[in-house]
Amino acid sequence: MTNIPENTLDPVELTKALINHPSVTPVDAGAMDRVQQTLESLGFACERLKFREIENLYARRGTASPNLCFAGHTDVVPEGALDGWRSDPFAATIENGVLTGRGAVDMKGGIAAWIAAVSRFDNVPGSLSFLITGDEEGEALDGTKKVVEHLRQTGEVIDHCIVGEPTSSAVLGDMIKVGRRGSINATITVTGKQGHVAYPQRALNPIPVLVAVMAELDGRVLDEGYERFLPSNLEITTFDVANKTTNLIPQTASGRINIRFNPTHSGASLQAWIEEVCARHAERSGAVIEVKAAISGEAFLTEAGPFVDVIQNAILDVLKVEADPSTTGGTSDARFIRALCPVVEFGLVGQTMHQVNEATPVQDLYALTEAYTALISKYFKVFA
Repeated sequence: MTNIPENTLDPVELTKALINHPSVTPVDAGAMDRVQQTLESLGFACERLKFREIENLYARRGTASPNLCFAGHTDVVPEGALDGWRSDPFAATIENGVLTGRGAVDMKGGIAAWIAAVSRFDNVPGSLSFLITGDEEGEALDGTKKVVEHLRQTGEVIDHCIVGEPTSSAVLGDMIKVGRRGSINATITVTGKQGHVAYPQRALNPIPVLVAVMAELDGRVLDEGYERFLPSNLEITTFDVANKTTNLIPQTASGRINIRFNPTHSGASLQAWIEEVCARHAERSGAVIEVKAAISGEAFLTEAGPFVDVIQNAILDVLKVEADPSTTGGTSDARFIRALCPVVEFGLVGQTMHQVNEATPVQDLYALTEAYTALISKYFKVFA
């Protein structure tokens, strides 16, 4: 298992090659082909899964258990203002030991480092697999979510998964993600009766009704936190009336909220609460209130145990850093993978992700490859 072939892959060269594909969601631009060709050269059987316009890939080498999967995404966010970049964002450059390009951190560098680590193993006492999507930075409807559904339907078993998101905060390895808060968006539309401001008795103003709804929702303390999680929070993200006439009571008013919630709640329970509040205010006011809710992910936590220990020990041995098992930050595709198996996120330092001049030190790519190599080795010693 520890035999390292002489012709192992260079994570820096592979990162550069992937960056050079301008794969801004939902465009693939050949990035998935590059990953597939590289994995096939390492003996992986690859299955391309295209849902609508999104390219996805599941690849596996080996048939035995346990199956350790790496998940990531080749799509990236738009480059932003080109005049702010030191170089072409889709022509990777290295200057003073720093690799710059869109996706260097989030997360083509992570994919390249794991592939390079895998290239050091002729075989393992189990299986290695990849779940790569092109829809993590977009709506995430036709990417990992659909692939997970496909794998469940076909009976594919993944025992544990590493997601290569840039979880490190200040130095490589200082933070891993063992859970994420859930997220629900809700658009609330209040419909009253349009009328003249001088004759309010002939109208039904939807704005005070919406204000009252939002005030009640915003005024609730959702919880005091949960093990390893911050308290849940509700934020009002927009409030729209679109009334340009000064003497007109408008017919409709709408607002949107987002709740980031810990495992104290489920998306369904929060949606039911929002709908109940709106129903009471509708009955009280006589207005019609419509709620459109979308749950983009449930909260989850991968409990402390052997899998988390393997990751923390690999980081400590190679990087000499004690990794903080955190649940902070936004959502990731780990929220879908949790339906298959325990999942932990670990990758590069994320300080420049989504920014102009996204970049990572070359040394971090090599160091991450070493940490991933140790992680794979330790994993199969514990679970095989």
